[in-house]
Amino acid sequence: MWASTHNETLRQTMTELVSALKECQDEIGTGYLSAFPTEYFDRVEALATVWAPYYTVHKIMAGLLDQYVFANNEDALKILNRMVDYFYDRIKNVINVYGIERHYNSLNEEFGGMNDLLYQLYRITLNPKHLELAHLFDKPCFLGILAMQEDNIASLHSNTHIPIVVGAQMRYEILGEELYKIIGTYFMNIVNSTHGYATGGTSVREHWADPKRVANDILVETEESCTTYNMLKVSRNMFRWTKDAKHADYYERALTNGVIGILRGTEPGRMIYMLPLGHGVSKGKSLHGWGTPFDSFWCCYGTGIESFSKLGDSIYFEEDAQTPRLFVIQYIPSSYNWRSAGLVVNQTVNNVVSWNQQLQVSFTVSPTEGAKKSTLNFRIPAWSYSKGAKAALNRQPLSLPSPGKFLSITRNWTSGDEITLVLPFGLRAETIQDDRTAFASLQAILYGPYLLAGLSDGDFNIKTGPKKSLSDWITPIPSTYNDQLISLSQGTENSTTLYLSNSNNSLIMESASQAYNNSYVHATFRLVSQDGSSLGNISSNKTGELVMLEPVDMPGMVIAHREKNSGITVVSQGSGKLRDDTDYVFKLTNGLNGKNGTISLESATQAGCYVRNSGQNVVLGCKSGVSDPKWDDDEVSFVSTKGLKRYHPISFTAKGVDRSYVLEPIYSFQNEYYNVYFNITS
Repeated sequence: MWASTHNETLRQTMTELVSALKECQDEIGTGYLSAFPTEYFDRVEALATVWAPYYTVHKIMAGLLDQYVFANNEDALKILNRMVDYFYDRIKNVINVYGIERHYNSLNEEFGGMNDLLYQLYRITLNPKHLELAHLFDKPCFLGILAMQEDNIASLHSNTHIPIVVGAQMRYEILGEELYKIIGTYFMNIVNSTHGYATGGTSVREHWADPKRVANDILVETEESCTTYNMLKVSRNMFRWTKDAKHADYYERALTNGVIGILRGTEPGRMIYMLPLGHGVSKGKSLHGWGTPFDSFWCCYGTGIESFSKLGDSIYFEEDAQTPRLFVIQYIPSSYNWRSAGLVVNQTVNNVVSWNQQLQVSFTVSPTEGAKKSTLNFRIPAWSYSKGAKAALNRQPLSLPSPGKFLSITRNWTSGDEITLVLPFGLRAETIQDDRTAFASLQAILYGPYLLAGLSDGDFNIKTGPKKSLSDWITPIPSTYNDQLISLSQGTENSTTLYLSNSNNSLIMESASQAYNNSYVHATFRLVSQDGSSLGNISSNKTGELVMLEPVDMPGMVIAHREKNSGITVVSQGSGKLRDDTDYVFKLTNGLNGKNGTISLESATQAGCYVRNSGQNVVLGCKSGVSDPKWDDDEVSFVSTKGLKRYHPISFTAKGVDRSYVLEPIYSFQNEYYNVYFNITS
C-alpha cells in the first residue's frame, strides 16, 4: 500500500514495526522470529500434529522482503537473512539425521509460499543457501504430477499447493528453467477448465475435488478466499510473461467476483473465509461467517488484508523496449506515473449499470520531463462485443481489434491527448464445469465481468419457455424502480419496530434488525399500479390509487387475499389460484389511525376490509361495525418508508414461467440469501 500511496504515516508505522521485529530477534538471539515457540517446528519435523507454523512465519518473511524491495529498509533484509539461516540449519539437520524423505513428508501441511519467497531472496543475495532452501520447498511429488501434465490434483489441499506453483513460476523466472513455466501454464489451464467456478475461484472445503465434477461442489464452504488471492498471483505471472489478454480477463473475473465481495460493504476488518456458491446460501451463514476486526485471525484475513492493500498493482504493466510499452489491463479509475516513458496516465471509468450496457473509459496523457515516443496498449475484454465498439484518439476514430486482444497506439504523446473507449457488452450463460449430462442445464449468468447471483432462499430452477436469447427473458431493472420500493412497519409497546414481511409466501410482522440481510429483503415490496405500470415516486400522494405489492425478490408475484380474516399470501399474478383476478389489488388510503405518515391497504373487492396485523399473522381484517370492540385502527395502519432493500445499479429480472428472480452482482451481497448456478430449462 505504501508503494502505491507513499503515505508518510504508513511509512513511519512500517519502519517502526521492522525495528520492533529486530529487537525481538536480537533478544531471542538465534535468528528465529515468531510469536510461537520453536517447539512448533519440532513437531513439524517429527510429523506430529501442529497448526502450520511455516505458513505464519512465511507471512513475516514475505513482509520483510517487501520492506526491503519497496522501501529499501536494510534492517528488514538483515532480519530476513538471519531467519533464513536459522531455518536452513534446521532443515539440513533433519535431512542429515532422518533423510530427505522425512523433510518432504513434513511439507504435507500448509507452509505458504516459502519457495517463492526464497527464490526472490536468492535473486537479491545470490546466496547458494537461499537457492538450495528454495528447492527444498518445491515439493516435487506435486510439481512432478503437473510436469507430467496429469490432472490429478483431486483431494489435495488447494491453498497448500497453489503457492507452490507460484514458487515454481519464480523458479522459471529467475533460473530460466522452462519446465517450471510449463508447470505454471498447465496448472492454470486445468484449474480454469476442470476445477473452477464462474467467479474465477476454486476449492471446496479447502480442497480440490474430482475434475469436471464441480456440480458436486456448489455448497456453502466453497472458494476459500486465500485460494483466489494465490490464483491471482499465478495469472499475474502468466500475463507478465505472455502479454496474453486471456490472463488479464481471468484476473479481472477473479478480482471482481472473488475478492471485492469478501469484505462486508465498507466495514473495516469484516471479511469471510469462504465464498458460498450453493443454492440459497449467505456469506454471513458460512462456517466462519463474517470475521471481526480484532478477534478473527484466519489465514484469509492475512490474504484479505493484502488483497485490499494492493488493488492497484495489476492495472498497468510496463515493458522495457526501445519504444517503451504500457499495458492497461484493468479498467479501474486511477493514475499512473510512467517514469520510463515520461508520461502520467489518468484513467476515468463511468459506472456500469444494467440499463446502459456498455463500458465507457477515458484516458488523458500528460508528458513530463524526458517524455519519449511510447506505446499504450488497451485490453479489449473477451466479454465485450465487436459490434458497436468504439475507440478514439483526440476524438478521431481508431480501428479496434477483436475482443480478447489489445488496441495499441504508438506516438509522441502531447499534453491533453485523450483516448476514449466505448465497449458494448451483455449477458451470457456459462455451464458449470461438469461433464455429466444431468448437469448440462446448470448455468451461471454473467454480465460482462460481473457474476450475477439471484435473490433466493433456495430456489434455483428457471423454466424459460420458448425464448431463444438471454435478453428475451433477462431484462434490466430501471433505476426508477428504486422509487417504487417501500417497507411498511408498525411500532409495538416495547418500542420494537415490526415490518410487514414475506415468510414462506405468507405475510407476517417481524423485525428487520440488521442491514443487508434477508429480513431487509423480505420486508421490502415494490408498489405498482393495478395495470402493472409504474406509480412513479412513492413519496408523492398516491392515496386512492389501486395498487399491487410485489415482494422485491420475487418479480411477478404479488400479495393477495382470499376471504375475510384469512391470511395474506404471496402468489403469482393471474395464477388462477384466486377467486378472481382482483384479489391482489388494494386501494391505498391514508392510515385509519389518522397519524401522519401512515397508510392503510383496503381490499379493492371487499370494501371495509384491510391488511391487518392480527398479532400472529397478517390477515384481511374486516370491521364489523362502527363500534366493533375488537377493532383497532392501529392494526391496519402502517408507517410507509423507502424500501429497506434497494436495487443495485446492476440489477436484472430473470423471468421464468413458474418463478422469476432478481439478479445482482455477487460482490454486492452481504447477508442476503442467494443462488449462483441456476437449472435453466425451456
